[in-house]
Amino acid sequence: MRFEELNWFDVEKYLESDDRLMLVLGACEQHGYLSLATDVLIPQALADAASKQTGVLIAPSVNFGASPYFLDYPGTLSLRLSTMLDLVEDLVMSAYGHGFRRFLVLNGHGGNDGVRGRVYELANELSEAQFSWYAWWQSHSVISVAEEIGKKPGHANWLEAFQFTRVADLPEGEKAPPKVNGLLSAEQSRLTYGDGVIGGHYQADLSIMDKVFNTALEDVLHLLRFE
Repeated sequence: MRFEELNWFDVEKYLESDDRLMLVLGACEQHGYLSLATDVLIPQALADAASKQTGVLIAPSVNFGASPYFLDYPGTLSLRLSTMLDLVEDLVMSAYGHGFRRFLVLNGHGGNDGVRGRVYELANELSEAQFSWYAWWQSHSVISVAEEIGKKPGHANWLEAFQFTRVADLPEGEKAPPKVNGLLSAEQSRLTYGDGVIGGHYQADLSIMDKVFNTALEDVLHLLRFE
């Protein structure tokens, strides 16, 4: 159940019986052969699936994130990290003012990791609030699935190649990851990564992708209990 599907009367009524809110953080950046919105599409799909089972509300997704290292790839639209931090704080403070108290942040983009620190600060400032943070690709349960099938996770490779993130035919086989020392500028990233896939297999069977998704969904459902 998304905000876009409701009016303010609906939200007010929801808050009479529930104070949970899911906040989706994503990015608009190159993902090789996958959608530029991959980092939004995945956590949004998880939020939608979890909401269907729990009825927990989903705030409008944040479609942009901090992606300075991919700015040489056309289509990448990046926020400064400072902007991202302030944006998330403003959203949380707005929701808290309305009566939301339990927040699950579903982050789909590694460049947004710094936001987690700001969320800790908010946890200190807002005495009645509870926060959980979930980055699906870093989940131990998702990593275990990757280990079971012997495929290494990576940016824009098989792990993110769900049916709903595919916008083009994917190459067969595997890409050798380049050797990288230190932090790369946007220009260096384009020269180093070429097609934008960091390395590993380009794709996996859709049955495997279903297993990855369902594993992540179980994590989200657990976190929504705020135990």
